[in-house]
Amino acid sequence: MNVLIVDDDPIVVESLATILGAQPDIAIAGTATSGSEAAARYAELAPDVVLMDVRMPEGDGLSAGEAIIAADSEARIVYLTTFADDDYIVRALRLGARGYLIKQEARSIAPALREVMAGEVVLAGEVAELAQGTADAAGARSATDADALSEPPTPLTERERAVIDLVADGLDNREIASELHLSEGTVRNHISMILAKLGLRNRTQVAVWAWRRKPR
Repeated sequence: MNVLIVDDDPIVVESLATILGAQPDIAIAGTATSGSEAAARYAELAPDVVLMDVRMPEGDGLSAGEAIIAADSEARIVYLTTFADDDYIVRALRLGARGYLIKQEARSIAPALREVMAGEVVLAGEVAELAQGTADAAGARSATDADALSEPPTPLTERERAVIDLVADGLDNREIASELHLSEGTVRNHISMILAKLGLRNRTQVAVWAWRRKPR
């Protein structure tokens, strides 16, 4: 896979390029040092994955991600940051990011990028917990009852819809993991993403959302 690295710290860029470039299946397509530069570099290089910081002085990573996905809905963006902030996480999930990782967990980056290339959404353990909590809070604001459930502005993936169907059938995370041949952690990540995208509070609302959309 070809990776575009975006970070305003040149030492971080160099370190990531060294770590990832040593992997046999990863090549560094290029680098950028700001969000404003990231979209142009993406259009120029067409990388498989963008590994991008959130906070940068010349254009933040979230705004850059929105611009990239607006131009290419299939873009794979993974955020790598020191900020496990709930507002950042929810915004990243809703814009369609494929991952949100913490810089201190450097050894997990290459495996995470492979999962993203395989179609998974990857959240660091700490981030997954925050995403679950902030999705609940978002649901409390935007979905007060079942009639408020609607199609999300960010489309659900085929895998997310499969998880929704199994939640609607009453399966728990362990059973969903077995049915879809995933780990329970991956199932939890998918459910966090689904809650964030739909603005729902819990699994019950997910089941109602699915039920209301079944053909009668």
